[in-house]
Amino acid sequence: MSKKLFRGVCTAMVTPFRLDFINYRVFDQLLDYQIRHHVAGVVVCGTTGESATLTDGEKLALIEHTVDYVDGRCLVIAGTGSNCTAHAVALSQEAETLGADVLLVVSPYYNKATASGLVAHYTAIADAVSVPVIVYNVPSRTGLDIPVSVYKELSQHPNICGVKEASGSISKIARIRRECGNGFSIWSGNDDMAVPTVALGGDGVISVLSNLCPGETVEMMQAALGGDYRKAGKMQCQLMPLIDLLFCEVNPIPIKAALKQAGFDVGACRLPLTQLSPEHARVLEKLIL
Repeated sequence: MSKKLFRGVCTAMVTPFRLDFINYRVFDQLLDYQIRHHVAGVVVCGTTGESATLTDGEKLALIEHTVDYVDGRCLVIAGTGSNCTAHAVALSQEAETLGADVLLVVSPYYNKATASGLVAHYTAIADAVSVPVIVYNVPSRTGLDIPVSVYKELSQHPNICGVKEASGSISKIARIRRECGNGFSIWSGNDDMAVPTVALGGDGVISVLSNLCPGETVEMMQAALGGDYRKAGKMQCQLMPLIDLLFCEVNPIPIKAALKQAGFDVGACRLPLTQLSPEHARVLEKLIL
């Protein structure tokens, strides 16, 4: 049975702040901007949304607000990962109760885990909910690269539908596709690998870039998924200077600066993340304006 959720673009949303509170007025503007450009879904409380500095109360309130505001117009994917399995299970169950369509669960960070520990962690979460679960592999953040053998085992679970793969390895994408079969979705977690991932049988991208350029990102993925790799590849290359700038400092520092330059009052990042450096801000301004 196919477990496909979506093909195309899901935007990893920033969390706008005013003073030290979530700015829901601006967040709704960002949601409208995404929906107008026909993204398949939005991720809330992910890396780009500064999940590490959101309290559980803020996360659940943001998930509930997003579900209510989106009202079925696109998928709502809730980041509910933790390096404590019991905590991840509790957050996942709460997010399901609040109406999240899908859960995005990052691999355990800091304490890490063996292959058997990873399987046990994800199985415990997937067994505890009825909504689909996406595995999130981002070794640059977690210090752990999930092995393909773990994906192969997890792909047999009826509630685990795929992976957001942000290892940066195109050969790993090929190995995942070969070992896990077509029913297990692969979404690029790196904007610079979106088109190559689709070329290897991936289903799209969970994107930072699309916060700023949802239309172009959707068009690029539509071309790739439709087999027009000449157009998709050209767009990927054209967007590379902007993609590089959006990762010139740790995400989401640059994308928040870019959104502010584009007219969205998203506020600053929470400490320990700081403002974009003046030299990078000048380059970004020239590229956007």
